[in-house]
Amino acid sequence: KQLESLWQDWFDRRTSSESQGHTKSPRLTWSLSLCPCLSAVRGRRWIELGQEQQKAYVMRLLDALEVTDRDKRLKVARAILYLAQGVFDECDTDADVIHWSRHNVFLLYDMGIFTALLELLSMEMDNNQACSSAVRKPAISLADSTELRVLLSIMYLMVETIRLQTEDDRPEWRTAREAFKTELGSPLYNGEPFALLLFTMVTKFCSMNAPHFPMKKVLLLLWKTILFTMGGFEELQEMKVRGRERLSLPPLPEDSIKVVRSMRAASPPASAMELIEQQQQAKRGRRSRRPLVKQDSLDTYNERDPFKNDDARDEEEDGEEADSGIEGEVDPLDSDVIIQPPPPPPPLRPPTERASLPKGLPWAPKVREKDIEQFLETSRIKFIGFTLGNDTETLVGLPRPIHESVKTLKQVRREICLIIYPLLLLLSIPPSLSIPPSLSLHQHQGEEDVDETPTEILYLGMLPNLSQYVIALLKLLLAAAPTSKAKTDSINILADVLPEEMPITVLQSMKLGIDVNRHKEIIVKAISALLLLLLKHLKLNHIYQFEIVSQHLVFANCIPLILKFFNQNILSYISAKNSICVLDFPHCVVHEMPELTAESLEAGDRNQFCWRNLFSCINLLRILNKLTKWKHSRTMMLVVFKSAPILKRALKVKQAMMQLYVLKLLKIQTKYLGRQWRKSNMKTMSAIYQKVRHRLNDDWAYGNDIDARPWDFQAEECALRESIEKFNSRRYDKNQNGEFAPVDNCLQSVLGQRVELPEDFHYSYEMWLEREVFSQPIQWEGLLQQAQ
Repeated sequence: KQLESLWQDWFDRRTSSESQGHTKSPRLTWSLSLCPCLSAVRGRRWIELGQEQQKAYVMRLLDALEVTDRDKRLKVARAILYLAQGVFDECDTDADVIHWSRHNVFLLYDMGIFTALLELLSMEMDNNQACSSAVRKPAISLADSTELRVLLSIMYLMVETIRLQTEDDRPEWRTAREAFKTELGSPLYNGEPFALLLFTMVTKFCSMNAPHFPMKKVLLLLWKTILFTMGGFEELQEMKVRGRERLSLPPLPEDSIKVVRSMRAASPPASAMELIEQQQQAKRGRRSRRPLVKQDSLDTYNERDPFKNDDARDEEEDGEEADSGIEGEVDPLDSDVIIQPPPPPPPLRPPTERASLPKGLPWAPKVREKDIEQFLETSRIKFIGFTLGNDTETLVGLPRPIHESVKTLKQVRREICLIIYPLLLLLSIPPSLSIPPSLSLHQHQGEEDVDETPTEILYLGMLPNLSQYVIALLKLLLAAAPTSKAKTDSINILADVLPEEMPITVLQSMKLGIDVNRHKEIIVKAISALLLLLLKHLKLNHIYQFEIVSQHLVFANCIPLILKFFNQNILSYISAKNSICVLDFPHCVVHEMPELTAESLEAGDRNQFCWRNLFSCINLLRILNKLTKWKHSRTMMLVVFKSAPILKRALKVKQAMMQLYVLKLLKIQTKYLGRQWRKSNMKTMSAIYQKVRHRLNDDWAYGNDIDARPWDFQAEECALRESIEKFNSRRYDKNQNGEFAPVDNCLQSVLGQRVELPEDFHYSYEMWLEREVFSQPIQWEGLLQQAQ
């Protein structure tokens, strides 16, 4: 009643002030009705209040969240959402909205709003009445998930806003960021991290037990939570550097992200139709606009002198990029940046810029243990006349990359030794195993000492239901793929985008169509980024954690799913314009809303391509690379599914990072495609040589490798699965060392051990004695006879 009276008081004052002309234009003025508690400021705006007054009103909102009335609780949640969105009705510019949104989000976290929202989210998840009602409905719409969408929107704004760092952050905000990061990554919510709760929502949705869950918001929040708690690609690189220092390994030769950023996009290989058209134009005496017959290099910075005259260089680049859909020097890691035409270069280039341009091959070479053994055997036979077997310790005369790789490969022996010698966890490590001192095992009561990192905590929580989580994510990815056809038994991912009443006009239908396509694109983006982050962090944490997730992905048909995704007009997908600029937040609530027409919707935005779709394509290619790298049977799956023509079409996208990962996938299968394919695709082969990393004894272009043999998928995967199960049993099985644990045979020490009893045991201690001891007859003679 108090909230209703406050809201009525505010509404009356708001109406009277509008009638007198004291307010701005009615830009979504209804939104302030979502915040009835703000009416108690007696005519003052939120941005005019002091810190203590704002805290007092947030406390009122926090108390009102605990009311039993569902409608009142929803009003209060919408009021909190309005605060998290930056009280946009009191702001004049987009920057003001972002400023107040950031201020309010840190205030809400400081007052404990996130914990209260988490309790409400858990209550909505366990709402069996809503779940059963949604299951019985023939069509689910936005109205079925109103409460969940409001809660997830607030939580997403809090996670994303606190995650991002700015230069003008206050010291207390930096402290709050670290505390929130620790809180999200720790098992503080019912003994499990917050990300695991969101994974549970995904599985419940895909199992049709809760079809009204808003999956787009759940997946976005799950992605940002993992990105915040574990870290992005830059944090991964820093963790790699620290890990190598801890293990006394040499530093990394290069930063992969920086190398890719310095690469230029390549001209796509000409198709047969383009060659025919060009030949016809040549016969007619016309000059071709782009000479595609010439087998020139795909790498533009290698085929041009980077230090030639700037004016001439600009003319060449303008002529080439006019035909391309995407410019070359872009950063696909920053998905929020709108690409603009590059500014004109300065008239004079400083010498430092010249030194930073890439020269020669962009990557430092790498080697494997198998490459080292082959190289040593060949070199010793050639120069010495005899071999030393499997000796990889004698490194006299070998190049520096081999020295570094040998040090790295010695670390791999840790898991092999622990599998062969399980007593190493209980006993001291014999010196004959040659395990480096930096990898000495910490022993604590017979268990391996594992760092409680956010990645380790999440993996431990996901392990019992890991296959369900992976299958659920791939189901959503399949349903959101543009090449998927609607089926009656498929899951409905449009529950949080379809309105209650279907559109009746052409304009409404066009707007809904754009919303549906954008909805699917966001789901693909979130799932692809989520899977890639999980794979990279698990691989850094422990290789077998990465392998078990990879194997679940392979068994769930992730490889053909990604190939199916790319089996479309990829240029059209990347250049799709499924967005309406005037409806973007906060532009739509700060500026006047123009009238939408069918022509304006068809025109779309002014961007040449969609960052969101390009980001998703690169992520999916990187996932496919991680699944197939050094896996002979999975590489053969690429060959069997005829991925080469699909990947070649993806090379038409003129973006350096995407082309790099396409060329990597083509490189690992060139030896199996036959001589004729290599002969007719020499331009692609040349691009692979120039852009992809090379390895010692790497004869990928000739097909002479001994791995080019008949493949046994089941045997290889079963052997890998056996090693993974041994790892999980050794590290996470609490009874792993039961048969090896020492037995205490001393009666006095056994009886003297302190046994932990439940708290309520002393209340029923006498009853327990009467029931279990005094009332039970004991045959002492029988015990003595059995002992004899």
